[in-house]
Amino acid sequence: MMRLIRVIRPSVGWSTAIAALFLTAAVFAQGGPPFPRVQSLPLPTAGQEFQTLAHPIRVVPVVSGLALPWSVTFLPNGDMLVTEKVGRLRIVRNGKLDPQPIAGTPQVHAMGQGGLLEVALHPRFAENRIIYLTYSKPGERGNTTALMRARFDGTTLTDAKDIFVADAWATGNAHFGSKIAFGRDGMLYMTVGERNDRTRAQVTTHHAGKVLRLRDDGTVPPDNPFVGREGFRPEIYSYGHRNLQGLTFHPDTGALWETEHGPQGGDELNQILPGRNYGWPVVTFGREYTGEIITNQPWREGMEQPMMVWVPSIALSGMVFYTGDKFPSWKGNLFVGGMAGLQLQRVVFTDKGPIGRETLLAELKQRIRDVRQGPDGFLYLVTDANPGGILRIEPAGPAQTISAR
Repeated sequence: MMRLIRVIRPSVGWSTAIAALFLTAAVFAQGGPPFPRVQSLPLPTAGQEFQTLAHPIRVVPVVSGLALPWSVTFLPNGDMLVTEKVGRLRIVRNGKLDPQPIAGTPQVHAMGQGGLLEVALHPRFAENRIIYLTYSKPGERGNTTALMRARFDGTTLTDAKDIFVADAWATGNAHFGSKIAFGRDGMLYMTVGERNDRTRAQVTTHHAGKVLRLRDDGTVPPDNPFVGREGFRPEIYSYGHRNLQGLTFHPDTGALWETEHGPQGGDELNQILPGRNYGWPVVTFGREYTGEIITNQPWREGMEQPMMVWVPSIALSGMVFYTGDKFPSWKGNLFVGGMAGLQLQRVVFTDKGPIGRETLLAELKQRIRDVRQGPDGFLYLVTDANPGGILRIEPAGPAQTISAR
């Protein structure tokens, strides 16, 4: 039977023992200990209908044949730009995948979790044709997360230039972060993972394990929280993060929300505030992959608590607040992908924040990498596979003849 899981956030005023006990009880109420890893299924080739708590829906394959797609964004005319982690930028025109990749993309470190990652449009794209790409940049010190800006003429990237290269160099292939979002202030917010070295998240002399705030040309805004403060990189907006995989702004409040992977459990949904420390690895609700406890403290004074925690971990990914009219009961809700959990999560929001969540599309068993709202008011899902593709969620109704291309 479908139900909405209500999650109560432990108060930092409680003792550590009581908070931990409360969380343990909440975890087992939500489904028990970590589930065994389940293999994802091939992308569906025809539409399928599902019943949710609010709406009957149909999930329709729109694009197939992509190699590890990571991010999607919509052009003003409804066409889609899609990154493939292997290093290609693709375009979907009028619902059909162009067989020719977009020229002008950077050389990427396409290993492990690295590659060509986020794609986003400048807020004034219709005027300036500027797009942004994040990617894993190779170099003499290993690899790191970089931000490229370019102009898109419809087939090629021109004037391409790295406008920011994070000081998060490592020789490994994990935890690049790499999500970006533009705020109402016109600033670009960007995530950088701690590169699978947890000690770096609390060190503020580099960018690993941080949310950054930049101007649209990659320079530092003078009102950033740590500008001029000794021992802090001026681009830092918040720190104490692990592997940040989702970033979006609330359409009404303008608040910045972020998701990040915990280790074995402890995925987090955070509201990001300037200058705050989010605790990793000093405080966490996750455990080591061996099952060992990382810390006995689920909270500490001066460190922010997550607004919602997933235990067991589902590997939270890209997310979006729904603002359309196609699903009236979903308006204002947050939709976030789950990769290891092979599902989509609907997080119910009130004026005060998240109050519960519903698991969607678990039957499809897809590693959902990115979630976006299209200009048509439908939701679009990027599936992390090779081959992977893009699915569309629409209201259920008379059958439509739409096949994967």
